[in-house]
Amino acid sequence: MTDQNSQSQPTKRIAAVDLGTNSFHAVLVDIYPDGSFRTVNKLKAMVSLAEKGMEDRLSREAMDRGLEALSHIKFLCDSHNVEQILAYATSAIREAKNGGDFIKEVADEVGIIVRAISGKMEAEMIGLAIKHSVVIEEEMVLMADIGGGSVEFIIGNQDEFIYYNSLKLGVARMAAAFIDSDPIEKKTIEKLEAHFKKELAEVLRLAKKHNVKTIIGSSGTMENIAEMVAKRNDITAKRTLNELSFQSESFLDLYHDFIKLDKKGRLKEKGLEEKRVDIINPGMVLLKFLIEQFSIQNIKISEGALREGMILNYIDKKKDELHLDLVASFEDPRRRSVFELLRKCNWAKEHSQHVAKFALQLFDEFQADLNLEQSDRELLEYASLMHDIGYYISHRKHHKHALYLIRYSDLLGFTEDEINIMANVARYHRKSAPKKGHKPYKKLDKKLRKRVKKLAAIIRVADGLDRSHYQNVQNLAVEHTAEKINLVITTHSDPELEIWGAMRKTALLEELTGKKVDVFPKSEN
Repeated sequence: MTDQNSQSQPTKRIAAVDLGTNSFHAVLVDIYPDGSFRTVNKLKAMVSLAEKGMEDRLSREAMDRGLEALSHIKFLCDSHNVEQILAYATSAIREAKNGGDFIKEVADEVGIIVRAISGKMEAEMIGLAIKHSVVIEEEMVLMADIGGGSVEFIIGNQDEFIYYNSLKLGVARMAAAFIDSDPIEKKTIEKLEAHFKKELAEVLRLAKKHNVKTIIGSSGTMENIAEMVAKRNDITAKRTLNELSFQSESFLDLYHDFIKLDKKGRLKEKGLEEKRVDIINPGMVLLKFLIEQFSIQNIKISEGALREGMILNYIDKKKDELHLDLVASFEDPRRRSVFELLRKCNWAKEHSQHVAKFALQLFDEFQADLNLEQSDRELLEYASLMHDIGYYISHRKHHKHALYLIRYSDLLGFTEDEINIMANVARYHRKSAPKKGHKPYKKLDKKLRKRVKKLAAIIRVADGLDRSHYQNVQNLAVEHTAEKINLVITTHSDPELEIWGAMRKTALLEELTGKKVDVFPKSEN
């Protein structure tokens, strides 16, 4: 059996570098024995390789910007003791006649070996990253990674990809080829749409055949569009865009206002990166085109893109060499990322699972009384499993440490609101009940605070029922009367500690239900 502490220590530190048309991105990660990985640092540099359009050669100035960016990335990797750098070049470098010269200069001057990958391989790795980062179910979805030189399209679901390819439709390429006025003219939009219809014939055919109604977007252009939508619609997106979801109508409202703007007007739009101001419009037109072609209803964002796909591909190929044990992995990114965090924090497995079992039982008993949604049940389960991970930092204030770890551990598959709910529910398993004077709680909007308070009432009692941490309570029965709630427990040994532990934490449940809560041992008769 693997020692639990060894599971919390990384096996190797690597970096993945995506040499894109607009920007170079690097992510430094630690790989763990269970095949998971955790981000250590990131660096992004805008290089604008296609500043003059997608020509057949990289300019000397563009190459120098690229070399400077990679020098900074190499310095970061060296300072973090990175053992291996994976560097993949995409559209602009792949197509340039002097792309090979640039790759050689990088090796000679910077010491990074760059590999120019095919568009199809790029699309497949992006698909893997998206599938790893967000929840994808049985419904076929269209994944789109809108870059500067190319757009990678993947059609698939949780089980398979039926199509993946890279097409030369990137925003820098389209801006250089089509846009010659500011604001963009209606006739230019029509030319762009006609071009998209021609180039996307196969994508359109397959997406219509499989009744695609959801687009999952990744990388800079889609993330930037999502940030603008979030700003306009007051969607929580301060820490992460991953799993951010919005209706097509929200995008179309933005589109119809934004597309009329000149550069000065676009710069005033909250959420738009200044460096994208000249190339964002082709991406806006492309997304509108896809929405109209398929009657798209929902758009979702994945922060997983090529870099994460490179890491996943590396882990899969090196699992034997690195002696990785991938047995405990989960297909669902939500459950997988929760259990990855639990293992890294050396969680108290038996206690946490016992608390989660009672929390779910109490949820089922009080769901109607507390007016809780079924989706709250899953968040309560995960909060219960993670409620004691703060011990990894310190016993003192471990409930507050748990809040911090859950909020800042980049849990995948969850919206930022869901992460905040789990973090706050875990925080309130002990000590004080939720109060507006507590800053993390106060920052939540009113609806989220209500949900946290109801779920906290449950987890507090569930945790009290295992006060000894030895799973003394075997069974729990709940008896309702008009004025009282009796929790009847069956225990292995003396029940006094568990009764005391639960009774100390009933006040919030009593407040919300309006009933007195009492805890009794099961009668022997």
